Amino acid sequence: MSNTPIKAARITPVRPLFVPILLTFALFSAYAAESDDDAKTEELAKETQNPVANLISVPFQNNFNFGIGPNDATQWIMNVQPVIPITLNKDWNLITRTIMPIINQPSPAPGIPSAFGLGDINPTVFLSPANSGKLIWGVGPTMTFPTATESLLGNGKWSAGPSFVLLTTPGHWVIGALANNQWSFAGWGDKSVDALLVQPFINYNFPHGWYVTTSPIITANWDAASNERWTLPIGGGVGKIIKIDKLQINLQLQAFDNSANL
Repeated sequence: MSNTPIKAARITPVRPLFVPILLTFALFSAYAAESDDDAKTEELAKETQNPVANLISVPFQNNFNFGIGPNDATQWIMNVQPVIPITLNKDWNLITRTIMPIINQPSPAPGIPSAFGLGDINPTVFLSPANSGKLIWGVGPTMTFPTATESLLGNGKWSAGPSFVLLTTPGHWVIGALANNQWSFAGWGDKSVDALLVQPFINYNFPHGWYVTTSPIITANWDAASNERWTLPIGGGVGKIIKIDKLQINLQLQAFDNSANL
């Protein structure tokens, strides 16, 4: 799951469709990695779908954004997203989630150059109960560092704000939402940042590691004009947990239409 959208070149797509392809390599607990039982596989799938699970994973998420600018450019973003849980004591866990985007941005319009490199890094830290019961939650700060290697690939701002996640896992379902709002407080970028991100997620798990999913990233730029403030993607996809030797791999494909802009 992604916490912060990347807006390279700040060009509005003329065909607002993006296709994120998520490939997750995850290291699971030994008992689960050695079992082929469907129940254990489903439990693994539900753990990968939980943003604050006590589970080490390293997702590689490839996003393709089509129809950007008058040049009809296709932007590629690979988000490297290591998730590392830290056990504080028997009651509390600290989960660190960091998004490190690598971006290829072809020229979206005449006079705007292409760019390739690292974008702005976005770490989030969640404090979460080790035993949450039916409602699982986490809360903590999220930050964005102006680490972009090209000015077109980032905002040039230091930003921070609160982040919260809430979910439940009844039966075969994993249902919840992650939300944060960030404000810029320093940096050399031309525009200040005041942005909301809400990512609801709904997953239904089938036998043999298959599942259907939707996890659109809904954003609001509070500094934008009222008719351009919200982006509401519509779509979803499928995923599967597979096993190669002792390595558990989560493969996922989702596609969204970003045409709902308010």
